[in-house]
Amino acid sequence: MQQSEVISILKKELNFTDDSIKKLKNFVNLVLNENQKHNLISKSTESQIWSRHILDSAQLVKFIDFSSDSLADLGTGAGFPGVVLDIFNKNKSFHVKLYEKSKLKRRFLKKVISELDLSAQVFGDVREHSLVSNIIVCRAFKKLDQVIQVSREIAKRPYKLMILKGQNAQKEINSSLKTKKYPYKLESSITNNESKIILMDID
Repeated sequence: MQQSEVISILKKELNFTDDSIKKLKNFVNLVLNENQKHNLISKSTESQIWSRHILDSAQLVKFIDFSSDSLADLGTGAGFPGVVLDIFNKNKSFHVKLYEKSKLKRRFLKKVISELDLSAQVFGDVREHSLVSNIIVCRAFKKLDQVIQVSREIAKRPYKLMILKGQNAQKEINSSLKTKKYPYKLESSITNNESKIILMDID
């Protein structure tokens, strides 16, 4: 999927504005430039950054209530999906919190927030903080059972969990919910037919 095709989906299906698209283009340039010096994303995905990273992250806007309080992105890395969601967000009362243990990546995230005039906040290792967000998202953080365990230990409940996963999503759900059941939905990813989005309510 090329940049122009992704931008068309972002605008027509996900309601990204022209201003948001402009910021996404700047964000992509910042990631690719930084990736020449430090490994933010896999080199093999650089040519597919618009579909593999931007659109994959952006599709979460369909499931997020931006009139709620705040969102926490666990293990955000280069800012996926958190920065993309903050670029989309139009509600000044909705706060995006980015958790990343790598000092180098935190420095990059702060640079992105400054240059793109975003309002997201950057924090360190999620285990060193308490979470008070209504929504917790993650992309390449940990396996589902670990995400549930970590988030339950540090988060104020209840909250919604939104996780971008590959083709083993259902298998991870089955093994994670053996002892305690949580209501969940599996949504198909718009970037890959085999990939899934796990939407789970944790109480």
